[in-house]
Amino acid sequence: MSRSLALFLVLLLSACGLLPKNTDREDQKNWSASKFYSEAKTELNDGNYAAAIKLFESLEARYPYGRYAQQTQLEVAYAHYKDNEKASAIAAADRFIKLHPNHANVDYAYYLRGLANFNDDLGMMGIVTEMISGQDMSERDPKASRESFENFKELVTRFPNSKYTPDAVLRMKYLVNMVAMLEVHVARYYMRRGAYVAAVNRAQVALKDYPQTPATEEALAIMVQAYDALEMNDLRDDADRVMRKNFPNSRYLADSPVTDDKPWWRLLW
Repeated sequence: MSRSLALFLVLLLSACGLLPKNTDREDQKNWSASKFYSEAKTELNDGNYAAAIKLFESLEARYPYGRYAQQTQLEVAYAHYKDNEKASAIAAADRFIKLHPNHANVDYAYYLRGLANFNDDLGMMGIVTEMISGQDMSERDPKASRESFENFKELVTRFPNSKYTPDAVLRMKYLVNMVAMLEVHVARYYMRRGAYVAAVNRAQVALKDYPQTPATEEALAIMVQAYDALEMNDLRDDADRVMRKNFPNSRYLADSPVTDDKPWWRLLW
């Protein structure tokens, strides 16, 4: 009796669609390459990335030399990227580049590598972290940002006419600004701890390696204050002249009360 009841429940659940689908269905052995690809794309478009990857990989294993095989490799990279699997996405993109360096769509593989690293810092988890902790994105570890910049730079250099190049250029500009601001964050940290030489060094990195970025203004202000604290008056005055010439309306200058006898840089921190 109990066995009959169990069998009845299994049949009932199956009929209601409550049992999980078997992704290794026996009828797959008779699937054509186009059928595999169609099913995988459906899973991908539905956001079922793990299922899509499994089908794409089955397709490549079953039809390694068919016309879908190369496109499948790119689809796998994209599916990993959408599934927030950074390392797997980059590995799949690298594999495609190595196997098909002259493929018509190889530029997308380069672009996808940059996106994977870019979203590692700037994706949804990064946004959530910033909202919860109040941490500026530029204060985070810049490793992924630097790697993303190099990925996009390689794309722009190799494929200047690629349809992905304009977006890559915009992302590169954003990344440069963010990494430059990181140097300023570090310089500010050293200033708060009285490590003035270290603060000058990090501010100089922002000025030398990332000129003409928004971080330049504060980097100069930090240098003026640090040199003043070190009593290196000539260097302080040089930095102050550069500051006033390039940023005559800087908020760092404007914050100084006109009637106060103290120099503006002694009122910043």
